[in-house]
Amino acid sequence: MVDLSPMLTVGCAGFSVPATRYFKEFSFVEIQETHHAAPGMSTLRRWKREAPKGFVFAMLAPREIGQENFREGKVIEQALETLREAGNELNSTTVVFTCPVEFACNRANKAAVQALVSNARGAFGRVIWEAPAAWDPEEAQALADAAGVIAARDPLLHGISTAATAYYRLGGPAGRKSRYEDHAIEKLAELASGAKHDEATYVFANIDMFADAKRFKKAMKLA
Repeated sequence: MVDLSPMLTVGCAGFSVPATRYFKEFSFVEIQETHHAAPGMSTLRRWKREAPKGFVFAMLAPREIGQENFREGKVIEQALETLREAGNELNSTTVVFTCPVEFACNRANKAAVQALVSNARGAFGRVIWEAPAAWDPEEAQALADAAGVIAARDPLLHGISTAATAYYRLGGPAGRKSRYEDHAIEKLAELASGAKHDEATYVFANIDMFADAKRFKKAMKLA
């Protein structure tokens, strides 16, 4: 098991390789199954059992939340309850909320997001929120700060966050099905090395996430 710096965490958005192999390389994963459907509890228990000591599970929030435009109601209430049950099985207190691409940056939507993610802190503890790529990253950061949560961003698209705690999601240079070339990994390592965070998490979410995350670790001299 590679011993990562407590200041810098690297992982992937889901298991793109068998979990037992993944656990040998990384100390963090962002579970995707919680976004698409209620995950099987037996699967969650197996992951928890097989994971090494200190391994951290984050959970991607159910897609129904974005589909409901973050307006609280019975659909979102049930989605969050299902997520809490999964979190209890994994001992996970970190949840990541994402927005549909078409989610507009307007006053009503910003108010709905701020209210929901702020309230979610009481249930999950550590809350991450990622705005659509079209939003201004500083406006998204301001909303997250007001809600008391962490704003996610792609550092290669929007630069490094000035927040003490950062969460970076890397969805591929041209979308999920694209791969990062060597120069992009080198640029990311340069940005990460110059960042002044107390804590930063880098999550690869593209098709070649496992290999790209390993290359980033190597560039950061973490592997």
